[in-house]
Amino acid sequence: MFCYQCEQTAGGSGCTKLGVCGKNEDIQSLQDTLLYGLKGIAAYAYHARELGAHDEEVDAFMHEALFKTVTNVSFDLNQYLELVLKCGGINLKTMEMLDKAHTQRFGNPVPTEVETGTKAGPGILVTGHDLLDLYELLKQTEGSGVNIYTHSEMLPAHGYPELKKFKHLAGNYGGAWQEQKKEFNAFSGALLATTNCVLIPPENSYLDRLFTIGITGVAGATHLNSRDFKTLITKAKSLPGLLEAPGKKILTGFHHTAILGLADKIVGLVKAGKIKHFFLIGGCDGAKPGRNYYTEFAERVPKDCIILTLACGKYRFNKLEFGEIEGIPRLIDLGQCNNTCSAIAVAVALAKEFNCTVNELPLTLVLSWFEQKAVAILLTLLYLNVKGIYIGPTPPAFVSKNVFAVLQEKFDLRLISTPDEDLKKILKK
Repeated sequence: MFCYQCEQTAGGSGCTKLGVCGKNEDIQSLQDTLLYGLKGIAAYAYHARELGAHDEEVDAFMHEALFKTVTNVSFDLNQYLELVLKCGGINLKTMEMLDKAHTQRFGNPVPTEVETGTKAGPGILVTGHDLLDLYELLKQTEGSGVNIYTHSEMLPAHGYPELKKFKHLAGNYGGAWQEQKKEFNAFSGALLATTNCVLIPPENSYLDRLFTIGITGVAGATHLNSRDFKTLITKAKSLPGLLEAPGKKILTGFHHTAILGLADKIVGLVKAGKIKHFFLIGGCDGAKPGRNYYTEFAERVPKDCIILTLACGKYRFNKLEFGEIEGIPRLIDLGQCNNTCSAIAVAVALAKEFNCTVNELPLTLVLSWFEQKAVAILLTLLYLNVKGIYIGPTPPAFVSKNVFAVLQEKFDLRLISTPDEDLKKILKK
């Protein structure tokens, strides 16, 4: 490892500053964590800005944190840890700003059943996170005979009143982002990627009918420089239509405003012993082995418990049958990853009802992660001093052994083991 101030090998005979000036492993780990967190904030702030919302404190923090990561101005471990946790606080502010921008523009989401099959006729499949792109496409395709389908993180769009009013918002096709190559190849219509959760298409597959927009780009795909979707719509009409193939219906749209409307009933069921525990199981999905843990965990959750979920990690289990507890669905889809602020609002409200802290609630967070927005969300939860979080399927590679030990000691951060072992530990409390 290189010491940037001494310009010697860190720990070598020429380095006299290790631990004071050097880029030691732990400082590098916290800088990397901070950079990933900043990328998550940047993604949410971008979508908010597209809807006319921005915050000067968020912008100022981005400058402050970037300065600390690209210049050698501080090598104090505690200062960096404080900055990383501050990143979590700023991310919470950014998620709340984006949620407000979404709800002011499209209304408060409401619980909605979503068709997962297809309708006969031309179709466009929209993936990513940008609800404004979807809204403009729905407006321009209204009455055209082209059906619009959501994919991956676009599923929660069906719960927003101003989006669900379009009758040709036909359903949700497919699952999480990493299934794109298989699912996009099988979808005969046109494809629109609105954010960079997009994979490079296999050669000679669907590249000729893939469109990107905004900051999203794929070499060889058609990039749209504005929300004028004429070329995309024309392409969709020229392609073979989809077949009539009804599918299973799934629920989404459980914004915190919808859940809090049921708060009295939920609290009553908890006090009556009919709801024993809440599990938040969600996060990013991925293709590497180990992620079946989340499916198996959800399947093993006792029938007197509620599962909250969000982000594309829900595709591991959101088509399974979980039933209800006296009219309350046992699986509650809160929305996109940025809707973590809804989960936080629900937890805070329940803690108030039970006159306890969030950490004292019968609530356990079991998170899968993969990319930068997941890092930003974990930092938000740590900033809020949420303890006992389970993460997996593997430890974050950019977090050093010493830094992870600090997080474990301070926040009781836990790595997943097996569903049975983890459930046994959680439920015996």
